[in-house]
Amino acid sequence: MDRCSGILLPISALPSPHGIGTLGREAYAFADFLHAAGQKYWQFLPLGPTSYGDSPYQSFSTFAGNPYFIDLDLLAEDGLLDPADIENADWGTQPRYVDYGKIYNARFTVLRKAFRKGYPRDRQAVDAFRQETKWLENYALYMAVKSHFGMKSWLEWPDEDIRLRKAEAVERYSQELAEDVDFYAYLQYLFFQQWNALRDYIHSLGIQIIGDMPIYVAMDSADVWAEPEFFQLGEDLVPTEVSGVPPDYFTADGQLWGNPLYDYDRMKKDGYGWWIRRVEGASRLFDVIRIDHFRGLESYWAVPYGETTAKNGRWRKGPGMDLVGILTEWFHDLQFIAEDLGFLTPAVHELLDQSKLPGMKVLEFAFDTREPSNYLPHTYSRHCVCYVGTHDNETVMQWREQADRANITMARKYLGLNEAEGFHWGMIRGGMSSVADTFVAQMQDCLGLGAEGRMNTPGTPSGNWRWRLLPGEASPALAKKLFLYTRMYGRI
Repeated sequence: MDRCSGILLPISALPSPHGIGTLGREAYAFADFLHAAGQKYWQFLPLGPTSYGDSPYQSFSTFAGNPYFIDLDLLAEDGLLDPADIENADWGTQPRYVDYGKIYNARFTVLRKAFRKGYPRDRQAVDAFRQETKWLENYALYMAVKSHFGMKSWLEWPDEDIRLRKAEAVERYSQELAEDVDFYAYLQYLFFQQWNALRDYIHSLGIQIIGDMPIYVAMDSADVWAEPEFFQLGEDLVPTEVSGVPPDYFTADGQLWGNPLYDYDRMKKDGYGWWIRRVEGASRLFDVIRIDHFRGLESYWAVPYGETTAKNGRWRKGPGMDLVGILTEWFHDLQFIAEDLGFLTPAVHELLDQSKLPGMKVLEFAFDTREPSNYLPHTYSRHCVCYVGTHDNETVMQWREQADRANITMARKYLGLNEAEGFHWGMIRGGMSSVADTFVAQMQDCLGLGAEGRMNTPGTPSGNWRWRLLPGEASPALAKKLFLYTRMYGRI
């Protein structure tokens, strides 16, 4: 990766009068902001349809796009909605935060109206899209059946035949729920029409897209329902063990994610085709893929199914270079970032070295006075990506208020932080001036926001993924200031 920089801002966090950020006008405006600020990268969180806890890391599909991100104003311009359809819905009253309950209740009602107008008109194009999009039929049927059963997890569907995907049941439900299957397929058609147009615009500005690929998929997903043979499930398709991480910096109980674990032996026999298809899908969205929880490919924490915390798990061996080597060779034109945070062993460091992927350095982790840190900028090699903080961290101003005073004192001395420049700008300068080839800052840190700007608190089941940018905050003055820092440290 060349010497450059970028901004982390999820699509959900863009301004919008309709409750959540979308692929519409404000996304194009933010791309213009990045261009004016001299940035090369726009980093997103996962773009899939969200399920439990509204987390982008728990999605109904590793391939599908989130229908919440379909821009309603663009649909109105296309004649698929009347303005009143949009204006009469309740999208919530707080422009700073997403109200997921209201979005869930209103969004699909409005999108149904667009479907009734648009599907007959677009049917030929949608049919072609369905033919070339191999994962789509499984996903659309899964969502139709899930809706039919009151959005219950597929493990709780009362009809065992469709739960187990018996051929006769698949055929029967495909016919009985044909309209709903068409609806969910059409939403993906609309999403990718809007996404492709936005991506082309972003590329026209010389900006590339970094996207997150969660290491695991959700249990309640079309991915597991359609191909259970690739996961560690019992005969009843209930997991034997599930994912998580042991107690760490974030939480004393560890994090119980609950995703099903991969059957890597079965995947290896298939030449890791499941992973190849997955990365190919991600490559249609992103220019650079950040592999979430990269250390889990070396060894992963397995928690017995039914446990209420992650404390009683065990380490199990992952596929290592068997899988990583296949992905980097198969997708030799695609760039990857390894999210190598957390408990790292010599074996994890060896895997990162063998893969030749850039790892991550987080400035908020650098100033722990209790022990030496390899997150301090003077320890970096060029081949890494430096972040002030990630979506899982406090904003830098929140960190200043809540971290140990000795750590903050060390940060002030090390980086020469001062009130005239501003604490958050001094931290950005610290990352910008490092030798790391790539530097990324959260938009909240560019704005100097405190606790109100935090995106996610790991280990907490609710209240996350809600923060949004307000209209006007991505201002020309802010773009100019970012540009000056970016140019000063040779990242233009």
